[in-house]
Amino acid sequence: MTEGTTAAAAEGADTLTRLEQEGEIAADYLEGLLDIADLDGDIDMDVEADRASVSIISDTGGRDLQKLVGRDGEVLEALQELTRLAVHRETGDRSRLMLDIAGFRARKRTELSEIGAKAAAEAKSSGKAVNLDPMTPFERKVVHDAVKAAGLRSESEGEEPQRFVVVLPA
Repeated sequence: MTEGTTAAAAEGADTLTRLEQEGEIAADYLEGLLDIADLDGDIDMDVEADRASVSIISDTGGRDLQKLVGRDGEVLEALQELTRLAVHRETGDRSRLMLDIAGFRARKRTELSEIGAKAAAEAKSSGKAVNLDPMTPFERKVVHDAVKAAGLRSESEGEEPQRFVVVLPA
């Protein structure tokens, strides 16, 4: 191995260790929250796309966990921010941690990928830009990825909370 390859491997291992640490801090924080709320759930940790990913899942179908998702994921978004703050407090570093509860984000990701693919198909066939409804940063990222996978380009326009994706024709 060359010196550059060794350094890159060490940096990759350091990043993985840091992300695993973020996941552990987040899991401890969320376990405490579940205890306080008297809710049952198991914590699953992973590292995906250079960010820590933590999921709260339930063996019993997750009806109780829906309270932590809220309407359209609003409570989930707030809990994600609180969890990121808890990680920041422990590490001093800004976290990009993703939180999923009862599979909400996974289902949402599938739905948004379909929206992005349909918008890309519409932009290809019409030759015109397609404006989508306002979305959260997570939602926009998923749509941008789906549009890119379809071979087109997209961009975000507007100001939060009314920021939206525009799918551009080829």
